[in-house]
Amino acid sequence: MKARITVLTLGVDDLERAVSFYRDGLGFSTDGIIGKEFEHGAVAFFDLQAGLKLALWPRDSIARDSGISGIVRSSTEMTLGHNVSSKEEVDAVMKQAESAGASIVKPAQATFWGGHAGYFQDPDGHLWEVVWNPQLLPQD
Repeated sequence: MKARITVLTLGVDDLERAVSFYRDGLGFSTDGIIGKEFEHGAVAFFDLQAGLKLALWPRDSIARDSGISGIVRSSTEMTLGHNVSSKEEVDAVMKQAESAGASIVKPAQATFWGGHAGYFQDPDGHLWEVVWNPQLLPQD
């Protein structure tokens, strides 16, 4: 299999609340909710970077589409990493997320490996790590 990830989909409980968090709170670009005319079709896409999108889709729609139900949720099953260019940017993104309604799980701090990072959860419990890694700086 060739690694070709183009969409990361997060299951959400309240699609409108989730869109507001990512669009209004974090400033992610989106055309809003589409597919409302289809049962279990409402979804929102956000542009992350070239070739990669974030999708928000109601959890019950994902369960129906995949045929899987009754899954126990755990915020530690997966994290989304957001790499930034400086320690100060980590702190700024963490403050922005908190102002948008995120829960700070671990305040930004020095890491054992020489970076600076913190964790927050979005309103649906998805875990984000905001990190400055001097060995893995983003290309802007």
